[in-house]
Amino acid sequence: MKRIRLVLRLIAGTLFLGTLAACASHLPPLTSAPVSESTPVYRIAAGDELQIYVAGHPDLSTTVPVGPDGRISIPLVQGIEAEGKTPSQLAKDIEKHLARYIRNPDVTVIVRSFNSSFSNEVRVIGQAVKPQAIPYSKGMTLLDALTAVGGLTPYAAGNHAELIRRVDGKEKVYRVYLSSLLNGNMKDNARLQPGDVIVIPQKLF
Repeated sequence: MKRIRLVLRLIAGTLFLGTLAACASHLPPLTSAPVSESTPVYRIAAGDELQIYVAGHPDLSTTVPVGPDGRISIPLVQGIEAEGKTPSQLAKDIEKHLARYIRNPDVTVIVRSFNSSFSNEVRVIGQAVKPQAIPYSKGMTLLDALTAVGGLTPYAAGNHAELIRRVDGKEKVYRVYLSSLLNGNMKDNARLQPGDVIVIPQKLF
């Protein structure tokens, strides 16, 4: 009798492992894919709205529009050239200016709304390994977009990310759980639409 029970357990274990393997084969790969050097990177334009976050200095953190002249002004620093730069480039420029007033400034720039229209792209900005605009393809999901940008940086607050989508001419903001998705929770793998913007904030330490 014990021998029969042992055989039954071995058969059940084999079937369970086979079921897991079959399920895993249908999941999209979670590893990063190489990104073409020709893939466009978003550059700030006049009319964009920028969120400027200065770590440890809430009095300096603000949201500002890019003026018609392509410049922005923030507390302590006026008339910084923003147009044509990537968010990371602008962040470094702001850090250089703020270094005159505070020690080792740590600045993050996030584009909150866009003046220009990228109707056939999905943009990923903020704490992605390679933030950029990705050509939209039919059936594209959040996981596809994350794979294209190389995943999240160690500083990303992935479960506090937002998806900005224009619906009936108005921008709507949806919470997305990117860290959970990358950990295998496929219910968070939402379908994307052309023009979507995924904003990945930095962790607040």
